[in-house]
Amino acid sequence: MSSVGGVNVPAPAHLPRTAGQLRAEGYLPRGVKTEIHDNLLSALRAGRDPWPGILGFSGTVLPQFERALLAAHDVVLLGERGQGKTRLLRTLAGLLDEWTPVIEGSELAEHPLRPITPASLRRVAELGDELPVSWLHRSARYTEKLATPDTSVGDLIGDVDPVKVAEGRSLGDPETIHFGLVPRAHRGVVAINELPDLAERIQVALLNVMEERDIQVRGYTLRLPLDVVLVATANPEDYTNRGRIITPLKDRFGAEIRTHYPLDVAAEVGVVRQEAELVAEVGDPLLEVLARFVRNLRGSNVIDQRSGVSARFAVAAAETVAAAALRRSALTGEEPAVARPVDLDAVPVVLRGKLEFEPGEEGRETEHLVHLLRRAVAETARERFAGLDLEPLSHAVADGHLVATGDRVPGKEVLAALPELPVLHEVAQRAGVGSDEPAGRLAAAVELALESLYLARRLAKDADDDTTVYGP
Repeated sequence: MSSVGGVNVPAPAHLPRTAGQLRAEGYLPRGVKTEIHDNLLSALRAGRDPWPGILGFSGTVLPQFERALLAAHDVVLLGERGQGKTRLLRTLAGLLDEWTPVIEGSELAEHPLRPITPASLRRVAELGDELPVSWLHRSARYTEKLATPDTSVGDLIGDVDPVKVAEGRSLGDPETIHFGLVPRAHRGVVAINELPDLAERIQVALLNVMEERDIQVRGYTLRLPLDVVLVATANPEDYTNRGRIITPLKDRFGAEIRTHYPLDVAAEVGVVRQEAELVAEVGDPLLEVLARFVRNLRGSNVIDQRSGVSARFAVAAAETVAAAALRRSALTGEEPAVARPVDLDAVPVVLRGKLEFEPGEEGRETEHLVHLLRRAVAETARERFAGLDLEPLSHAVADGHLVATGDRVPGKEVLAALPELPVLHEVAQRAGVGSDEPAGRLAAAVELALESLYLARRLAKDADDDTTVYGP
């Protein structure tokens, strides 16, 4: 029985249940790095994606990562916060065999034909081919640890168990050891997030694990041929600010790979669409606005770029916009709840605390965010409506067809304020909306066109607490 996605799933019934059956069916021990190497090659040859859910790294990070794994290297991913480092490491579990045999009841998930602890060696000698075998799912072979300054050697490697000593064993008996996280990940993957946050003396404890593959606890050495892949993440500023990866440990990692934020708007939108839990419909044009907004933030000299602008910011922004749309739907009774450009106003105020600003910008944070958000709207509208003449729309508003929008204005009222104009159908089409779709979706497209005219200074906009009016 193994836990898969939080649910206990029994191993297939046809799998061997004793060491003798295992040997007879040819289940020979295979190192975890060899396992990943073989399964990665199989996926690449078959054209399968080994990295489900990883967007924006296909031509940059993933080829380097694949080369490192094929070379059987331990890897550290280096990059700013929110670049998907941990998500990438978690996909490593998918490159392990779905089920692997272990000695039933063993502490370290040892292979029945390759025991390593004194207790398991003794059981193998006593039981021989009758040694009971259980099966471990690959999801249970990925172990993750967030490095914190209070992490101890005992947490990672192990310590003497006073209870076992009290039972009568001598202090030097290897069976008095309570194993830590790394030995318990034997035959699996160990991921350490924010590695520089580990105190340097704790990092030293990993040196033997990575090179000699043994562990040292309380002054005596237990020779354990541990079979683990050690991977880690780090932020670049950690090397000089909070901490650093000590030189001997860096030397033991076979590869250091730099990650990055999405390189284009499409990848940024894809990440948001994949990660955000949206409580209302947010169309692609608004997601493009948020993607461009985040990219503008990453290029702004008022934002502390050493801290970075996480992809989580874009995700949180999309969720905020969706929540604003759902609230408006509740107030107006309009269904379905569809986000419109007016909902973008909630983003700067709600999310400014997620950003680090350069010194001297105190009190101007919201002003900067509003400016960059408007620039993102203008860029998106320019891209969407390129070559489209919006003059008939601006003339209609100038002729007295004022358009009001806001928290208490349903989409049908936005549309009703304007006369029938052929350009509005083209606007909807450019925004990916059909002319027969719900009013909220059509209103979102029309509002984007109106906002672009305002930003181009071809319309005026008057806003109070909950209503915005576009006029001449």
